[in-house]
Amino acid sequence: MANQIPHVDYLELGDKPHLVANECTSCGARFFDRRNACAKCFKNDFKKVAISTDGILKSFTIVAFAAPGVPVPFVAGIIDCGGTSVRGNVINTEPTPEKVTLGMKVRLTTYSLGTDDEGTEAIGFGFEPA
Repeated sequence: MANQIPHVDYLELGDKPHLVANECTSCGARFFDRRNACAKCFKNDFKKVAISTDGILKSFTIVAFAAPGVPVPFVAGIIDCGGTSVRGNVINTEPTPEKVTLGMKVRLTTYSLGTDDEGTEAIGFGFEPA
């Protein structure tokens, strides 16, 4: 099996892939990027927390035009994963209003983004209908 690396730092691979956020220990705000201070309460103490892999699609758009080389159409969405908002694409379903709807249940999934010349495979994440 090829060596795998996550496409983003907050994706943890393994038997049960999941996202990990930095949670402010003062107010509970969660962020996926590194922070020097909380954007909500300005404190600077964080802990790592696992994010639910199940979610509800809260908002989405079907993207019809993208940068050259990016296949369209695709669905870009905002998913509520147990109270944490996650931006991600809805994959493994037709990108149509008949198949993708507000409030639909989705779950985190991973997929290969490609393999480099040394055999290292980059792994991305998206959400698929549950």
